[in-house]
Amino acid sequence: MRHALTCLAVCFCLLTGLSFDVSAADLANPLAYAPPAVARSLVSEIRGGVFAHGPGTRESGSVDINGELLFSKPFQPADPLMAFLVPRLHLGGTLNTAGDTSQLYAGFTWTYDITRSVFVEGSLGGALHNGETGRFPRFDRLSLGCSPLIRATGSLGYRLDANWSIMATVEHISNANTCHANQGLTNYGIRIGYTF
Repeated sequence: MRHALTCLAVCFCLLTGLSFDVSAADLANPLAYAPPAVARSLVSEIRGGVFAHGPGTRESGSVDINGELLFSKPFQPADPLMAFLVPRLHLGGTLNTAGDTSQLYAGFTWTYDITRSVFVEGSLGGALHNGETGRFPRFDRLSLGCSPLIRATGSLGYRLDANWSIMATVEHISNANTCHANQGLTNYGIRIGYTF
């Protein structure tokens, strides 16, 4: 739990320590930022970062390295609400540096722009992992029940400029009680994104 609180405090300090460009115009029109209507490439963004691995669980005490590709939307509606409803496909991986549970994942990401600079994001998909699935895992490992698992994330982000962004992210994998064990794994971290 101490690692989770430390990670969240660092993410909060980094995000609040930035010079937020939140003007009255941004607040009057929260969707003032609009991505390009026509995709410039197949891949729209690349991300990388670090996570605190499973704070407060049997696998706590190590670090994950995360990398992710987000693909361009198939089309970009003019209406901001409709634009939010059209997700981007993502592919990625979270590699544990201590030999604990790592994962490869894919799914869909939805981004909502609160202001021109600040955004929130959610994603949903599936993940393949190399963690324990048996009823009696090793003492230092979680039993995740089966593979693949459901994966979901939530992020709070800030655009530094037209290309670079930073975000605090929570990542969770679980089998939603579809297998005999459902301890789940939650990681907390910070990522940097580069938009093409």
